[in-house]
Amino acid sequence: MHSLSLLCAALITVFAVGCAQPEAKFARGNAAAVVPMTIKTGTTSHYLTDYYPHWVGADKLTVADERLSLTPRTDDWSEFDVTSNADVLVSTIDVWHDDEPLSIVVLGGERDKWSYMSSMSVKQGRVVVESNKPVVEAVALWQNNRLEDVRIEDCTISVAIPECAKEYSRSVIRVFAAGDDGRFNDVLLPLEHGTVVTDASLIRRQDSQSQILYSLMVDRFNNGNKANDWKINSPEVLDKVDYQGGDIAGITSKIEDGFFTDLGITTIWISPITQNPYDAWGQNVNPDTKFSGYHGYWPIYNTKVDDRFGTDEELRAMLATAHESSMNVILDYVANHLHINSPVLQEHPDWTTELYLPDGRKNIGQWDGETRLTTWFDEHIPTLDTRREEVCDPMTDTALYWVRNFDFDGYRHDACKHIPLNYWRMLTHKMKSEMPDRALWQIGETYGDVELIGSYVKSGMIDSQFDFNLYHTSRDVIVDENRSMFDIVATVEESEAAYGSHHTMGNITGNHDKPRFISLAGGDMSLWCPDDKAEGWHREVEVGDMDKGHAGLQLLKAIITTVPGVPCVYQGDEYGVPGANDPDNRDMMTFEGYNDYQLKQYEMTRALFKERRSSMPLMYGDYLTLHVDDAAWVFLRHYMGDWSVVGINVRDEAKTLCVTLPEFAQCGELSVAVATEGGAATCLGDGNIEVSIPARGYVIVNK
Repeated sequence: MHSLSLLCAALITVFAVGCAQPEAKFARGNAAAVVPMTIKTGTTSHYLTDYYPHWVGADKLTVADERLSLTPRTDDWSEFDVTSNADVLVSTIDVWHDDEPLSIVVLGGERDKWSYMSSMSVKQGRVVVESNKPVVEAVALWQNNRLEDVRIEDCTISVAIPECAKEYSRSVIRVFAAGDDGRFNDVLLPLEHGTVVTDASLIRRQDSQSQILYSLMVDRFNNGNKANDWKINSPEVLDKVDYQGGDIAGITSKIEDGFFTDLGITTIWISPITQNPYDAWGQNVNPDTKFSGYHGYWPIYNTKVDDRFGTDEELRAMLATAHESSMNVILDYVANHLHINSPVLQEHPDWTTELYLPDGRKNIGQWDGETRLTTWFDEHIPTLDTRREEVCDPMTDTALYWVRNFDFDGYRHDACKHIPLNYWRMLTHKMKSEMPDRALWQIGETYGDVELIGSYVKSGMIDSQFDFNLYHTSRDVIVDENRSMFDIVATVEESEAAYGSHHTMGNITGNHDKPRFISLAGGDMSLWCPDDKAEGWHREVEVGDMDKGHAGLQLLKAIITTVPGVPCVYQGDEYGVPGANDPDNRDMMTFEGYNDYQLKQYEMTRALFKERRSSMPLMYGDYLTLHVDDAAWVFLRHYMGDWSVVGINVRDEAKTLCVTLPEFAQCGELSVAVATEGGAATCLGDGNIEVSIPARGYVIVNK
């Protein structure tokens, strides 16, 4: 077991940096919390809209911290440099408009994974945060306003809640700190009229940390209106890749019958609904088939609902029904390309990147390196050259059509890393300038390292991305016994350090571009399959070992439900649909006739999601690993004196482990919230807990 330093040296530091707190200043800060600026030693360059997207420039930027210096790169501070030689730093920059500042948190140096702090209580109007190591410096913000009254004493930080917070139905306090060994995790506390939220029933669908996503493919989900059914019905197109009849009315029907509510879903992510071609494109060999546009990723008209999916009126009815059921709906949007027959490309054929590279090769599927922003996905879907403003400006307007004209709650953006950063800056600037009062959330798709993924995750670009690195590592460790639980823990902690302790990165069970996880875990699909798409064309892919397959899928769900981030289940994974990769992972959904394994899988999914939605520690708690070995992992999620301890075991032998809580998180009467059979925990006293984790199982224990 890793030991934690729980002894704190005595020191007292009082921060009184900031300015007066007039009502107007706080009112201007009543927007989403601005993502912190992470800097490296030396000079880093920044765009102001990455932090405050509704402001292109500022009257001025100032800093009171002698360790930081600012240099404008433009007269209006829209671009600027930050220089620092501090090894570790927690500070702020002030952005001034009309004689009032709002702040950007500045973080320098590495996050020390053994330096840990968490919220404890509110005493006499002050939030109390305790740490396991001495705190040297701290910064607190209410919304985006730096608070003056922040006190540090030994291992305690206390922050005064501003009086004007009572006027806001929802606001947040954030606390950042550093010690001698590096930065601590950050603390995030939602407020309800100035009172820290400790009752999960007060959390709303707009509170992004509380989301649970359900990903569905419209054509393959549910047929609610047979009048719009249509197939290509061509010998060139096998039925598996033709339209199957799912539509927007089918989604409405499943909202109305309680399908999503019963499962615990808060946000529905629907696949693209823009008009796709009526004829077949692309070519598969063995078997020979072309493809219909049933998936929605070949847009011809970007501002029209596909006739096969429904009408504007049906879309508005679906959105209204979801909101009446306290659910969000986000739209999958394709910005990278248009179908070659799009009227836009017919009028502007020069708006695309070049199909041929200088060496004569076709620029298709060149996903990384210098071609990342220019490569085509296929010859019939040319990539738009949105590096050019004359292309980017109208195409961002096209994207905004869907939130301007329909009550969507945000977007899932396709192929983010193939679209230049200027597109995301322009899109989000327009969105937040025009619709400042709408809580629109954006999540993107990028495969790559944390530096690449994180380059898009800013207040002025997109809120989050799917954490494919966590998915791939969890998949490999669960399936391959030569891999270690240390790998999953390292990935979780790398994500926390890169995206923040309270990030909303999407933690997935799978998606429409991957083999079904349950078939990998059960062994009927191999991790090392050379062509995981071909498998589904030539045989009926099953689970394999039913016990291992279903246990593995439950383990993955336990991980994504309890670590920082937003869990996302792909349609059918809630009960365990087997399959190979595309198109075998896109069969029509079924809502009845589940076998005993599938019924149990569904019930365990419901139990996990119910616990997630009812637990402030799992939604907003601070994360700390208590124990990890090759097979098992035990970690803490702590919030306002309450906590959950999660134990996960990926191997065939049960584990009983003794773990020690931080000094401020003492155990008392324990209850097992959710567990596979045999999961248990006992308080041994002095902050020690004995956790019993079944083979290939998990346990969630609450204080």
